[in-house]
This record gives sequence, C-alpha cells and structure tokens, in this order.
Amino acid sequence: AEHFLPEKTLAHLRTRLGRYGLTASFSIAAIGFVLWVIYNQAAERFPDASVIIGQTVTLIFFVFAVAAGIASWFLVLAHDTRHVAEEESQRQNALLQKEINAHGKTDAALQKAKENAEAANMAKSRYVVGLSHELRTPLNAVLGYAQVLERDDTIPEARKSNINTIRRSAEHLSGLIDGLLDISRIEAGRLQVYSNEINIHDFLDQIVDMFKMQASAKGLGFSHERADNLPVYVRTDEKRLRQILVNLLSNAIKFTDEGSVSLKVGYRSQVASFTVTDTGPGIDLSEQGKIFEPFGRSQEVEARRTPGLGLGLTITKLLAETLGGAVALSSDPGKGSSFEVRLMLAAVANPPKSIPAERQIRGYEGRRRSIAVIDDNPDHRTLLAEILVPLGFDILEAEDGATCLEMMKDHCPDLFLIDILMPGMNGWELVASLRERGVSTPIIMLSANIGDGSLRADGKDLHNDTLAKPFDLRQLLDKMQRHLALQWLESEAPQAPSAPEPAGDPGRGPGARHVRELISLGEIGYIHGIEAKLTELAEDPDNGAIVAVLRGHLKVFDFDGYTKVLEKLDKND
Repeated sequence: AEHFLPEKTLAHLRTRLGRYGLTASFSIAAIGFVLWVIYNQAAERFPDASVIIGQTVTLIFFVFAVAAGIASWFLVLAHDTRHVAEEESQRQNALLQKEINAHGKTDAALQKAKENAEAANMAKSRYVVGLSHELRTPLNAVLGYAQVLERDDTIPEARKSNINTIRRSAEHLSGLIDGLLDISRIEAGRLQVYSNEINIHDFLDQIVDMFKMQASAKGLGFSHERADNLPVYVRTDEKRLRQILVNLLSNAIKFTDEGSVSLKVGYRSQVASFTVTDTGPGIDLSEQGKIFEPFGRSQEVEARRTPGLGLGLTITKLLAETLGGAVALSSDPGKGSSFEVRLMLAAVANPPKSIPAERQIRGYEGRRRSIAVIDDNPDHRTLLAEILVPLGFDILEAEDGATCLEMMKDHCPDLFLIDILMPGMNGWELVASLRERGVSTPIIMLSANIGDGSLRADGKDLHNDTLAKPFDLRQLLDKMQRHLALQWLESEAPQAPSAPEPAGDPGRGPGARHVRELISLGEIGYIHGIEAKLTELAEDPDNGAIVAVLRGHLKVFDFDGYTKVLEKLDKND
C-alpha cells in the first residue's frame, strides 16, 4: 500500500482503529462474497424461491457481519497485546543482560580484589617471617652467650644476677617475636598448645620482678596480690600464659603516665582470673571493641602518638580463647582500665616436693666426637664453639654449603648443625646433597627460619631434628644426647657454704612457730617466701647462724638439706 497510498493515509491505517477497520472490512467482504456465491447457485437451481433465498442470505450476512466485527476487534486487541508483551519481554531481557554484564564486571573486580588481598597477605606473612629471622639472628647470640656466662664459675657472684636478667629479657624478646606469628597461626588453625606442670608462684614472681623494675623506671607504683588458695603447681601452657600477662602488663605500663599498675590473681573452682588494672587514660565505650582488632588503636592513643602496632591485645584475646578462656574489659575514661583474663588452671594433685638443681654438664663418656657447624653468620659459629668445645667436642666450621661439601672430602663429622638461609645453596638443598652422597650422619636444622617452608624442597624429610633460634642450651644438649647416644658427665652440685655452720651445729632455732613456717615454705618450694622469712629472722642477731646455714642451702636449691637442718632443731626451739 505504500506504493499507492499517501503517508498520511497510511498513518491512519496503522492506528488501532484503522487496523480494526481494515480487518473488519476484509472479513465482512469475505463473508459477503461467500454468501453471494451461495445465493447465485441456489437461485439458479430454485428460481421460484429466489426471493426467499435472498432474504435468508441477507439475514445470515448481517448476523455474520456483526460476529465478524466483534471477532475482528478481539483479534486486533490480541495482536496489540502480543506486541506489547514481546516489547516488554525484550526490554526486560535487555535489562537482565545489562545486569548480567554488570555482575560479570563486579565478579571480575571482586576476584581481582581477592587476588590482591591474598597477595598482600602473603607479602605480609613473608615480611613477618623475614623480620622474625632478622630479629632472632642477633637475639640468638645474646641469649646464647648469656647462658654460657651463667655457667661460667669465674663470673663474680654479684654479676650473675645481671646475667640472669639479660637471659630473661632475651627470652622475653623471643616470646614477643613469636607473638608476631601467632595471629596467622591461630587463623590457619596451626597454633599448638602444650600443657605442662609449672610452679605458678615462681612463674608469677618472675613476671612481677620483670615489670616491677619497668614500672619503677617510669615512676609508677606496682602492686601484686594473689589468692591464698592458689595452688603451687598447676597445668597450663607456660609460654602462652606468659605471652598473655606480658602483653597486658606491658600495655598497662606503656599507657600509664602517673599512678600505679596492679596485678591481681584470683582462683576458684580450678579457674584462675588475672586482673591487670592501671590508672591510665582509659578507653571510651565506643572504642572498646576496636582495640581487640588487629592494628586497632583508640583515638587517645593515636593522639598521644604512643609507639606500638596494635597487635598486643589481639594476640592476647586469641590466645585466651585458644586456651579455652576469655578476656573482659572494664574502663572509665580518664580514670583507668581493667583487663581480666579467666583461664582454666587445673591444680596438680601430686606436685614435686622440691626443685632439682640444674645439671652442670662438664663432658661426656667415650671417644671424642666432632660436630660440623654450617652457618653463614660467624657469630653463631663462634657461639656454638664456645658452648661445645669446653665439653670436649671438635668443631668443624663452614660458612656455606659448598664449603661444607668440600670439607667432607677430608672429614667425617658425627653430627651436623645446619642453618637454613645461606647464600647460594640453602640448608635444605645442602641436606639433600649430603644424603645423595651417602652421608647418614644425624643432621639437626638449627635456624631462625625453621617454620618457613617456602625454601624447602619437596619430598620426604631428610634431616633428623630441628631447633629454632634462639635456642635453649639444655634443648641443644638433649637433642645431641639423643642423636649421638651420649652419656653426659655431670659435676656434683655445689654444696652449701660450710663457714656459717661450725661443727655442724646451726645453733638454737628461732622458735617452733617460725620453724614450722619455714618447713611449710620449703615443702612447696616458695623461694621468695623463704627469703622474706629469713630476712625477718635475721633482724635478731641470735638467729644469724641458722639464717646463714639455711641461705647456703637455698642458694643452690638444696631443699633436702634445708629441710634436714630444720628437722634437726629441737621442737621447743
């Protein structure tokens, strides 16, 4: 029709009414044509009844015309409805496709963000491991030489307490370094908890002595209370408990400028509560949840620019929950804070009655053994030589794997101590090379990277044991004894000085009540309590002899001799 009709006319015909008119016209015309044909055929056969036939056909035409008009209207409406539905469907499909494309872009962005986060987390872990190695390397020398000096009989007695402080401080730093790795270990479910029996009173005395000096250096008061029913020996993870208390007390002293810090220990139904209270700036209620999050710090701390990473309380909370406990905080801004940690500390039913003196190893039985030390750090090689040469070992040193393999042409050591991170060939590769050459000598991996598996080759373990730096001298000697089947030669424990005990008679006792109290303190091994009691008795000159004798036994932890002296006293004394 576009070829014969003008556009204006076509526009009218394309409307709904125009399409209805066309549809109805064609339908009625078709009906009329069919009825006209029927009329003509019938009129030819029955000419006499043509009038009646015409009237009947006309009536039928009008009836069908009305029906056709109505049917055409519904047909046009159904056609329009179908077109509208198709258009809406196409529109919705287009919108859905756009949404799918948008989701695809979002998913791609999320995947990229996830990959970036995983890469950043991996980089953080690598950084922490690297930082741990860099800190452990010099710390191993500090802790190692402190242990060597502690066993040196030529050191003046007045200096041994200072050396002991250096060793404890180095152990404290080692614990802090371990804390850097604890968060990732806990989140990965790889944190191991070791339950052992500890003297909780001596443990708390060490903690108190350490932080009392820090508080005094800052001009703060420090107080400590413990429950009377707190058992002497309990079962817990000493390392993790030490980390928890060290973190809480360090924070309390660091954020308190004036006033005091206190540690209160309660005990009820096998559950101990450790409460650390300070008089610092306090923490606002809205920020109390934030400080337990990694790197979370309060606005007060940020304003004061107090140094720290914001990981101490996070580690404390995770460790407490790992041990089956909980941490609670109560704080009043401007007046201070109080942190309470509740942990299960089961009392030990049959605790040891005395603390054995530490072994003094002077050598070993049998032929002379040689130890190969492979480490790129000369200080560490020298430290191991300082420890092992006096015990009768020959030390073979190598600064890298190539030197070690060259050394094997002329020597066959009885034990290898191998560092992991070395230039060129790392420790794991060196162990593999030694085993390929048929070397079956025991190998101990002695390194600050003992937990870093990224440098390790795939396959079965080729070494015999591991020991992380900084190491404890007793652990090193125990592992050497196990792998070399050594029988240590131990020196006799030093005896109490005999000068204050003329003719074996300590003199008269201080009184029955004091004697019973001293015996009770000796049975539980409460050294600080005994020292305080002896100081009290020393105020009376008549008690000088007995105090000197008891202090001589106490100095070398000879609790058996200490108890025998007290039991020899007359009960009336």
